[in-house]
Amino acid sequence: MAQLAGRDKGLVSRTLATLAEVGLVSRDEVTQNYRLGYQLYALAARTLESRLVRASVPYLRRMVTATHETTHLCVLRGGSVLTLASELSEYAFRGLGWEGVSTAAWRTSSGRVLVSDWAEDDLRRWYEAHGHDEPVLGPVTPLLMYSDTAETTSRESQGVPLVTDFESLKREVAHIRQRGYATVDEEFEKGVVGVSAPVFDFRRNIIAAINVSAPKTRLGTHLNEAGVLAARVAAELSVQLGAPAKI
Repeated sequence: MAQLAGRDKGLVSRTLATLAEVGLVSRDEVTQNYRLGYQLYALAARTLESRLVRASVPYLRRMVTATHETTHLCVLRGGSVLTLASELSEYAFRGLGWEGVSTAAWRTSSGRVLVSDWAEDDLRRWYEAHGHDEPVLGPVTPLLMYSDTAETTSRESQGVPLVTDFESLKREVAHIRQRGYATVDEEFEKGVVGVSAPVFDFRRNIIAAINVSAPKTRLGTHLNEAGVLAARVAAELSVQLGAPAKI
């Protein structure tokens, strides 16, 4: 690298060490070769996600108009789901925006959707690393206003979890692939249900999820209808982003 850059070896070595400390390059422990670091990919992802957020706004609003419930655009960050954008319901009692908040992916419908196109070995390694993450990972816990009673705003989950181990995660992923969306029924939070559907890029990779969350008293009997709608709207957003018309 020093020869290619026409620089002193010591200077190049110190520069690479500094770049490695901040994640702009990484070094293979075995070969000692350098490669591009995760921070460069993170910067590129932010550029992509900026476009993704802009493109998603009318689609999120369509979901709110159709369901009258708060709708989110979510992406995967390691073992967690990060909400990039939210469109709020007009109801007085609703979920406030989750922008910037990370939640454990395996506990949520959006998280399960975001890993639903992975190969089994990749999925297994991911679950082994993140299958016991805390439900809310930060940076803050948003206030939820899903009901006017203290009892139903409890953070404790109540529903029977669909995912309890890797085998149940595999079954749920297969179910998501088959019907095109995921549901949760009080798994993440007492009194709250939700649906999520995948957003694809031009390579047919899942890059985001459209999520609708609402009180069970309002959406609980219409989860599948909301899931079908979310899948249709997410597919239309995917096409705008360059995905084939038929995923």
